[in-house]
Amino acid sequence: MTIKKETLKKMSRQLLLDRGVTIKDIAELVYFLQEKYVQDLTLDMCLENVEAVLNKREVQNAILTGIQLDIAAENHQVLEPLQEILETDEGLYGIDEILALSIVNIYGSIGFTNYGYIDKVKPGILEKLNSHEGNQVHTFLDDIVGAIAAAAASRLAHSEPDRLNERG
Repeated sequence: MTIKKETLKKMSRQLLLDRGVTIKDIAELVYFLQEKYVQDLTLDMCLENVEAVLNKREVQNAILTGIQLDIAAENHQVLEPLQEILETDEGLYGIDEILALSIVNIYGSIGFTNYGYIDKVKPGILEKLNSHEGNQVHTFLDDIVGAIAAAAASRLAHSEPDRLNERG
């Protein structure tokens, strides 16, 4: 049986909100990534591209999977030594980035460079998610949010040649 797309969409968005991430937070990351490259960029343009990325089933699956793993780690339901690895977001653990790359892959190679950059500088909501403050674990979530932003920025970049042709 295949889960209905609307169910995945609703649940993935609700989980983001429950974890303190809004669509606007992600759009602001897209703006951060593209403001130097897209003339007349608006937050609405960024929101539109984030929405398109979030409508992809692969993205919804990654959100559901990553957040479930974070929640399991918060509730100490993961076997050691993985429990400690997830709680501390150990630097040598790269599975969180691998899951995020499944999102980045959707929109091509620009997404890889955007993701690498945003994962390194951690602006906006990514700084908050990566702060390790409080009881929440965001080992997967920070990378997923960065990947959604990188994919949306890539989608936006790919649409720019069309916009330039329309103007010219």
